[in-house]
Amino acid sequence: MSTTTQPDGRLEQVGDRWRLRFVRRLSHPPEKVWRAITEFEHLEVWFPANVHGDRAEGAALHFVFRENEGPDMDGEVLVYEPPRVFEFTWGEDLLRFELEPDGEGTVLTFTDTIDEQGRAARDGGGWHVCLAVLVAHLDGGDETQPPWRPVYEHYQEVFGPDASTIGPPEGHPEG
Repeated sequence: MSTTTQPDGRLEQVGDRWRLRFVRRLSHPPEKVWRAITEFEHLEVWFPANVHGDRAEGAALHFVFRENEGPDMDGEVLVYEPPRVFEFTWGEDLLRFELEPDGEGTVLTFTDTIDEQGRAARDGGGWHVCLAVLVAHLDGGDETQPPWRPVYEHYQEVFGPDASTIGPPEGHPEG
């Protein structure tokens, strides 16, 4: 498998919370990657919900799942430093995208800080699939979402039983 399809997320405890961390080396400049993680027309390709709201520190965000996979959620932009850092709350989660120039490309580090360790395998699989679609979108390739179940099962094995107690949400096609 390529780097973008091989499950590679990491899980670490941070105080009383848990952090999922993914790193992608991309062959695109930071400005292009920045647009893909902040602009609506790109987000709708790979992010699991439509993101409504201004891109500015302190701005309120509203997330609407396109196929009713979950309830609408609210959030807030905490850090907005183009084209380097975009951090916001997504419900109770804290999502952070960091971009670092890497030659003519970019290193994207994505983290999701969650409250419940039991969600880690489920959410890790979900974010892994989303990032695979983001990479395909940037590369101009096939943006078809890869199967979630095998990636989820891999993260169940790697993260262990304590990180696998909460499965897919009701209404999820794999649930």
